[in-house]
Amino acid sequence: MGSNTLATQKNTLFAFTMLIFSFCFMSSDAVAAEQASSAQSNPVGLKQLPIETVHESEQAKRHDEQYVVLISLDGFRHDYIELHNAKYLGAIAKEGVRAASMIPVYPSNTFPNHISLVTGLLPKHHGIVNNRFYDKSRPAEDGYAKYKLGYGRMDSTWITATPFWNLVEYHGMKAATFFWPESDARISGAQPSYFFHYSKYADYQQRIDQIIHWLKLPEGARPRFIAGYFSLTDTVGHDEGPFSEKTHHAVQNVDALIGQLHQRIKALNLPVNLVVVSDHGMTPVDEAQLIEVESLSIPDSFIIENEGAQVHLYAKESVSREDITEEFDRLTAIAQNRYLVLNEQQRALRHMEAGNRTGDIILEIAPPARFKNAGSMHTSKGGHGYENTLPDMGATFVATGPAFKINKTLPAFSNLEVYPALAKILGITPLTPIDGELDVLAQGLTL
Repeated sequence: MGSNTLATQKNTLFAFTMLIFSFCFMSSDAVAAEQASSAQSNPVGLKQLPIETVHESEQAKRHDEQYVVLISLDGFRHDYIELHNAKYLGAIAKEGVRAASMIPVYPSNTFPNHISLVTGLLPKHHGIVNNRFYDKSRPAEDGYAKYKLGYGRMDSTWITATPFWNLVEYHGMKAATFFWPESDARISGAQPSYFFHYSKYADYQQRIDQIIHWLKLPEGARPRFIAGYFSLTDTVGHDEGPFSEKTHHAVQNVDALIGQLHQRIKALNLPVNLVVVSDHGMTPVDEAQLIEVESLSIPDSFIIENEGAQVHLYAKESVSREDITEEFDRLTAIAQNRYLVLNEQQRALRHMEAGNRTGDIILEIAPPARFKNAGSMHTSKGGHGYENTLPDMGATFVATGPAFKINKTLPAFSNLEVYPALAKILGITPLTPIDGELDVLAQGLTL
């Protein structure tokens, strides 16, 4: 046997061995992922969707060329387009689909809503029940462990759901994120192919440029899903209120950026769907109606978490059920219509039932009032976090691209519809049950 023939056979044997090894490796990963998925419980009330593998999904074949760029404008009220003459977003709405308003989940705060948008789940199911909260199942030196904005990066077990970027990656596509809340967390061992750790020094133009750079990558490296986040309108809305001149300028700034992004996407000649959302609205706050939490004389047997529109009281381990009831009754008696002490029915309506991450007692206030901590020097002229169906809490939804109808205005819908809509556009199926159901938003899709 010649040396060339022997070398050829050796190379063939090596290639075949590596193929078998690769197949086994990929198969074991797939089985592990499926087992992990099956091990998760199906919470009552969640919508069970059929599981499809990528190669079996005819829908995936039909939509394998489409892309989604999801942009969040924090605190961008549903009516800011008219209030502050956001002409570029207005033009995009005429090219595509706009919601009269998008209803946030309760509470109407940044982190619970951003996670709901990319999981299709209520906060009680994805784990991030507020911007800050305690978990009574996690002991700490001063009582219970506390979650704060962005803590998922250090401990991803705070997040109990699969975000959309991981779903995209699971289905064999690439995803990219730029500062979307908790998008740098390694959730269940997975992360998007491209992401950035949050930095206040990354300017907005850099984010637009990066999104376009991702879309210009070779097809095999190009992300099919990109998520970006801009906080300016929320920051200024808090400081100055929703109707101020500075808020007007903030809206104009982000509107121009979205207009630029839209034009640059169109120049790429790719089937890209641009979806612009916000997490919540903004409403004026009256400093004369602020209530200091300390004035309520809450006993130190409770750990207090003040989120402005709500106060959660977590009973320490030594506190009895009778003590909790007694404090509930006392706070109710002194409320004098200034705030609500949520009863079981009211908590259920808000999906804030008793649990490890929600307070044993929850106080809720209505705008323009707000809870504050004594001695706090920071005052806001605008706020959110209030009851999610209030008109001022309404968020924005504007979208254009091949998956969306032209010049279509939809009635208000829940932001839980966004996740199943994105999944349909990319032709992929959620791995686990979700709360969101594609209903009103389906009327705006061409699929």
